[in-house]
Amino acid sequence: MPEAIEAEAATPKAKPIAFLAFEMPKFEMPKFEMPKAEFPAAFREIAEKSVAQAKENYEKMKTAAEEATELLEDTYSTAFKGCSGYGLKLTETARANSNAAFDLLGELLSAKSYSEMVELYTAYLRAQFDTLTAQAKALADHAQKVATETVEPVKESITSALSKAA
Repeated sequence: MPEAIEAEAATPKAKPIAFLAFEMPKFEMPKFEMPKAEFPAAFREIAEKSVAQAKENYEKMKTAAEEATELLEDTYSTAFKGCSGYGLKLTETARANSNAAFDLLGELLSAKSYSEMVELYTAYLRAQFDTLTAQAKALADHAQKVATETVEPVKESITSALSKAA
């Protein structure tokens, strides 16, 4: 018996069916040809007018979008310049106020009496009040100027657009 098992193991077994060799049948799609039909002239005319009107509307929208983009770029540029100018004025104001405070400190350290310190401090407060008032007015004027320069082109554009629409 053991010889039969060995002989059986030595004989090659039948190969399984190869699924890769299987191919799907090929079908051809039927070709449908569109019937040739003439559309009435009225339909063609309507279609041509619709296409022409769509092109015209597209050009108008494209022009309006380009103008709006240019307006926004100009507005942002103006606002940026104005804000950076405002920041520079603010920095200049802070520097002037800091210098005045350090000058006061130097004068207070060199004062010989308490009454002289009070006199120096009082004079500093009066001068700083006037300075701060002038600085606040200058900053407010600059902010107003920036706001006007930024909004004016937008206002003009809206007015122009509304007059075109009317």
